[in-house]
Amino acid sequence: MTGLPVYPWRLAPDGLATRRQLRAAGLRPGGQDVVAQVERPRRRRGPLVAFLYRLDLALPVRPMTPARWAALERANEARRLCPACRRDAGYVIPLSLGTCVPCQTGTEHYAA
Repeated sequence: MTGLPVYPWRLAPDGLATRRQLRAAGLRPGGQDVVAQVERPRRRRGPLVAFLYRLDLALPVRPMTPARWAALERANEARRLCPACRRDAGYVIPLSLGTCVPCQTGTEHYAA
């Protein structure tokens, strides 16, 4: 037991929000601790749990800087680069494959 107040699904009091709800409002938890949780029952497994944060202590989301945008672009480019043929696949290569589809299936690459 966590010692946190537990509310049924959709019955949390006003002034509390989940991370997704905070993000939709342009906010972030800002280092505050979880104050409660909501539980949604499921038939064959344990309940879904969402943690709640106080809205009055939430901080605005930090804006993306040009350096952060550039780093994100480089990371996405690296996910599209096939390690076998070193070509840009044009899509994010699935981790389950590890290479682009033509390299995985043995078919030839077509010029775009």
